[in-house]
Amino acid sequence: MIWHFLDTGASSGKFNMELDIFLSKICKEDESFFRLYRWKPYTISLGANQSEEDIDTEKCKLDNIGVVKRPTGGRAILHAEELTYSLILPLNYGLSAREIYNKVSVTLSAALAKYNSKLSSVELENIQPNFKQLLDNPSGALCFASTAKSEVKFNGKKLIGSAQRRMSNVVLQHGSILCGKKHAELPDYLINKTNITELKIELANKTTEIESITNQKTDYSSLSKSIISQFENDWNFNFKNSTKLFISKFSVNNKSIF
Repeated sequence: MIWHFLDTGASSGKFNMELDIFLSKICKEDESFFRLYRWKPYTISLGANQSEEDIDTEKCKLDNIGVVKRPTGGRAILHAEELTYSLILPLNYGLSAREIYNKVSVTLSAALAKYNSKLSSVELENIQPNFKQLLDNPSGALCFASTAKSEVKFNGKKLIGSAQRRMSNVVLQHGSILCGKKHAELPDYLINKTNITELKIELANKTTEIESITNQKTDYSSLSKSIISQFENDWNFNFKNSTKLFISKFSVNNKSIF
């Protein structure tokens, strides 16, 4: 199997989500894709079944915050000071969707420890919450207000949030590795303004980020290298850098984005 790696830097939410979908559609049975990326401008992504009515789109425009739908489920995320990954694997790879989710989290945990020893005590959540019940809570619109089974946490607080979807003949998984604190400003962009302070407190109590743990600014290049190296080690392959090849293919099919 060919493992394609793409480093696409910082791009709009529309670009990032449409590229994930494009790669999922063209993925062959003997290849897979792993991509690292960031967001410019900062963007709120909504789960595939989440209504945009939850978001104050006018305030987003004023503050130059993008709004986009994810192909995966879950709830709203403010993508800001983070490193995002996406993984696309064909269904014939030999792992179930749940096994893929767990293995990715194990690999990312080891990569974080490699990046900085202060992150060596990250752990995986072992309990699956009742999401239907959570959606009825005031924080129901916020993805990082709860931790799903096998997601990565530090001292009980969510550090990496991931979502997954089966698309035709592949599994698409992508997730946010929180680096700075900007993600916690998401409540400012909700339509329901009555509980902003409470929601911010809840996010602060339930999430953490690399910079708060290490007391250092994130070196995104070094973090990316740690992740790439750990994937090659844990999954027993070597990446082929295919950024230019597939960005070119994508641009031909999605001229409106460029």
